[in-house]
Amino acid sequence: MTRTATLFISIMALFFWSFSGAGAVPIGNELSASSTGIEDQTGVAITIYNVSLGLVKDTRMINLPKGTSDLRFMDVAAQIIPASVHIKSLVNAESLRVLEQNYEYDLLNPQRLLDKYVGKEVKLYQKNFYTEREEVVSATLLSNNGGPIFRIGNEITFGHPGRIIFPGVPENLISKPTLVWMLENDLQSEQKVEASYLTNGITWRADYVVTLNEKDDQADLSGWVTIDNKSGAIYREAKLKLVAGDVNRVKDEQEYRYKMMRVAEAAAAPAKQFVEESFFEYHIYTLQRPSTIKDNQTKQISLVSADNIPVKKELEFRGANYYYTGRYSDPISNQKVGVFVEMQNKKEHNLGIPLPKGTVRVYKRDSEGSLQFIGEDMIDHTPKDEKIRVKLGDAFDVVGTRKQMDWKKIASDTYEASFEISLRNHKQEDIIVKVIEPIPGDWTMLSNSHDFKKTAAFTAEFNIPVPKDKETKLTYRVRMRY
Repeated sequence: MTRTATLFISIMALFFWSFSGAGAVPIGNELSASSTGIEDQTGVAITIYNVSLGLVKDTRMINLPKGTSDLRFMDVAAQIIPASVHIKSLVNAESLRVLEQNYEYDLLNPQRLLDKYVGKEVKLYQKNFYTEREEVVSATLLSNNGGPIFRIGNEITFGHPGRIIFPGVPENLISKPTLVWMLENDLQSEQKVEASYLTNGITWRADYVVTLNEKDDQADLSGWVTIDNKSGAIYREAKLKLVAGDVNRVKDEQEYRYKMMRVAEAAAAPAKQFVEESFFEYHIYTLQRPSTIKDNQTKQISLVSADNIPVKKELEFRGANYYYTGRYSDPISNQKVGVFVEMQNKKEHNLGIPLPKGTVRVYKRDSEGSLQFIGEDMIDHTPKDEKIRVKLGDAFDVVGTRKQMDWKKIASDTYEASFEISLRNHKQEDIIVKVIEPIPGDWTMLSNSHDFKKTAAFTAEFNIPVPKDKETKLTYRVRMRY
C-alpha cells in the first residue's frame, strides 16, 4: 500500500470515529445543545403572593444526551428572577447536575436587530411609484444611533423610506427569554425535570362586594380573587395557590429592571373553590381545580360568600390634636361626620375565615330595588374573630360644628380648654353620633355635659343621641399637662 493511500485511510478512520455516537467529541469546543419549550410541559404550578411575586414550578419531559450538554429552557417568564432558578430531576435526583446556568434576555426586536447589523450589509426595498414595483438596493448599515444610517455605493443616507431586509437572525439574539444550563446527565432514558423560579409581574388582591339591607343592620358579602399577570408568560391548566400575608423582600435594583368588579342581582352562593390553610405566619388559599392564567390578563375567581351578616352602622365626628394647643376665636366649622359600617369576622356571623387584604365596595338597594354604590374602603389582612371596619364616606344630613369656649395657661406646663360641639340632625330618624376627641398630654376632664369613656391614653369618646330635625350640644372642659 502506498504512503498516500495509508494517509487517506487514516484520515477517513479518524473522520468516522469522530462522528460515531459513543465517542462523539465537541467540535470547536461547543457542546451539543437540546431545546425545550412549552410543548414539552406536563404540568405547571404557580404560587402567587400579594407583593407582585410568583413562584413557578414547571415540569417537562426532555430527551437529554448522556454526558455533558447544554439545555435551552424556553417559554419562561420575561420577568424571571434569574438568581432564584433551580432545576432538578424527578426521575433520579442524583442523575442530573447543573454545571453552569445562564439567563438570556437579549430579545429580538427592531432596535436590537439593527444594532447587531451595524457594519454589515442589508437590503433596502422601496416601491417605485411609476412602475408600481419594488426595487432593491444593497446597503451597509453604518450606525443605528437615533435612526439607521446607510452607505449605498459611495454615498451616505438616512431616513430611507423602504423596508429593510436582513439575511438572518444573529445567533446571540433570541425571540423569547431563555434559561440555558450546562448539564451533566447520567440517564440514558427520558428525563422528567422540574424547573422552579420566582418571577415579578404577577400579583393578586382580594375584592369584596357588600350589600346592605334596608335597615343597615345586615349585609351579604361576596369576595373575589383578582389575579393580574404581567410576568410575560402563560400558565396553562396551572395548579394555583395564593399566599396572603406580608412577605418581606429585598429590593434588588437589578430585580426591578422591568418596570369587574361583579354584582349578582339574584344568584345562589357559589361553590367553595379555594381551600384555606395556615402556613408559617401566612395563609395559603388553594384553588381546587386547574386554571389557565394568560399573559397580560386579569382573572377573577370567587373566594368567599356569606349572607345575613350582622352589621353596625356608626356616625363618627372626630377632633384633631392641634385643637388643644392654642386659641381659636372663630368656630371650627365644615367638619364632616364620617359614616362607617362594622362587621365581625366570626363563624356565628357566617364568616370566620381569614380574609386577605383588599378593597371592600358597598352597595344598597334604592326605593326601586336597584343596587346603588355607596362607598368603598381598603381592609388589611383580617384574621377570624376580628372586626372589619369600612368607611363609606361622609354624612350629608348630619352636620357638626366645633367652638372653643375657653383656653388658658394655668402653669408653665398646664393648660385648660373648653369646647362646645354642636351636632344637627336633618334626617328623618333619630341617630347617635360618636364623638372622638384626641386630647394630648396628661389630661383630666373637669366637666362634661354627656358621659364619656377614656378609650385610650389620649382619647375621650362620647356617644351623643341626636333626635331627628334637632340639635344636640356637647360641652366639656379639660385640663392638660404636657
